[in-house]
Amino acid sequence: MEGSLRSFDKRQKAVRRKHMRMARGYVTKIDSNNLIHQRPDNKVGGIGLRFLFLLALAFLGFKTLIFAGLGPEPYAERVSQLQLGSHFEQAGAWLMYPDPITVILAGLIAPLLG
Repeated sequence: MEGSLRSFDKRQKAVRRKHMRMARGYVTKIDSNNLIHQRPDNKVGGIGLRFLFLLALAFLGFKTLIFAGLGPEPYAERVSQLQLGSHFEQAGAWLMYPDPITVILAGLIAPLLG
């Protein structure tokens, strides 16, 4: 009796999992016997990888513009002031630390800023 209950619970969990996935979208297909099958769509949920990449690229552009606008010495002074602050400011200092890509891109756009 216990084995059949365990088997029933397993099938029930599989059906619930499938229905939860189908609630996010499904694809309807007709097979060779003209039977209609609905399967969960394989879309990736949540925040997409493309969005995270664009967010990181925008942050890099923001950091590059600030670095090019201020210059290396004033930028380093402001980052060092952030390192002395609270935990949030220290995290911001770690993020704003000038990496090699930022320095190279700032060197390229600094003449354009005037």
